[in-house]
Amino acid sequence: MKVAIFRPDDERLDEAVTLLESLGAEPVADPMLAVKPTGSTPQDADFVVLTSKTGVELAHKAGWSPDDATVCAIGDSTATALREHGYDVDTVPDEFSSHGLVAALSDRAQGERVEVARSDHGSEVLTDGLADAGADVHETVLYELVRPEGAGRSTELAAEGKLDAALFTSSLTVGHFLTAAEERGIRGEAVAGLEAAVVGVIGEPTRETAREHGLQVDVVPEVASFDQLARGAVDRLRNKAEL
Repeated sequence: MKVAIFRPDDERLDEAVTLLESLGAEPVADPMLAVKPTGSTPQDADFVVLTSKTGVELAHKAGWSPDDATVCAIGDSTATALREHGYDVDTVPDEFSSHGLVAALSDRAQGERVEVARSDHGSEVLTDGLADAGADVHETVLYELVRPEGAGRSTELAAEGKLDAALFTSSLTVGHFLTAAEERGIRGEAVAGLEAAVVGVIGEPTRETAREHGLQVDVVPEVASFDQLARGAVDRLRNKAEL
C-alpha cells in the first residue's frame, strides 16, 4: 500500500512515516509545505489565538510572553504544544476549526482586543467571525508556508496509477500537489490516478478544496489529527482489498 504524505520535512514527517509503517503501509514522503519564519511575535491583546504547533514553537523561540492575555488554541495539538512550552491554555473549542473557535469566543470577544497569530494562509473565517462578534481583531503572520523545491514525486506515481492513497492535511497541500503536477504536465493524469486511490483529508475546508479541484474524498476523520487520518485511510484500503 503506497500512501503519499505531504507533511513538512521535520519531526511531523518522521512521525507520519513511522505511523504508516506500523500500519503496514509504504509511505511516500513528499513534503508539500516548508516553513519560512517572518520573525514576528504575537502582539499584546486581551485574547491571543494560536492555530498551529509551528506557530507556538516560533513564538516561544522568539521569547513571546502572553502576560495577562487569555490564550486560546484552535485544537488539541496546538494546546499540547502551548502547554509543553510552559503556556497556560484557557480555551480549546469542541470543534477544532476556525468556526469552532469563533463559536467558543463569540460571547466573550465583544469589545476585546483579539490577536490571531498564525501562518500567511490562515482562513478569513476566524478573523471575520471574531470581528463580526464585536472583537477588535489584529492578525500577525508568524510564518509563511511555501512549496519546497523539487516537491511532487507523488504526482508522478499518481499519474502512473501507482499510488494507493494520498493524505492531505490542509487546503494548501492540495493546491501544492496540483501545482506540482501541472508543472510536470501531468495534472489531468494525476487527478485521474487518484480516482482509483483512497483520498483522505483533515477538515471540511480541505474536503471542499479537494472537491473544487475534482478530487473525490474518501476519508475525513472525526478528530482532526494525522493519526486518525492515516488509520482511516489504511482501514479503507484494507476494506477495498477484501472486496
